[in-house]
Amino acid sequence: MSSDTSQVEEQSHDEENPAAIRVECYAGHRADVVPVRFFIGQRAIEVSEIIDRWLDPAHSYFKLRGDDGGIYILRHDQATDAWEMTLFDSGTRRETRLSST
Repeated sequence: MSSDTSQVEEQSHDEENPAAIRVECYAGHRADVVPVRFFIGQRAIEVSEIIDRWLDPAHSYFKLRGDDGGIYILRHDQATDAWEMTLFDSGTRRETRLSST
C-alpha cells in the first residue's frame, strides 16, 4: 500500500445492530475498499491477511485473519455503507477450525 495513494475511510458502529462493527479501510487508486483495521466495541483488530474476497449484488465480503489469529468474515453493505461481522473463528479448537485457513 503506497502512502501517496492511500486513503483511510472509517465507518461507524450501528448501536441497533449487534453484528455491526467499526471498520477502517484502505481505498486505493481504483476506489476498492479494503479493511485494514476493525473494532469490536473498544477492541481494535488489525487485518494481517485478506484470505479471500467476493461480491454479491448488494455486498462485498472479506474473509480475513486478524492480528489475534482469528478468522473473520466481514460484510460491507454497499447501499448503506454499513459493515457487519458475519463469522468469527478463534482457531482455538481444531475440530471447529474453518477450512482453507
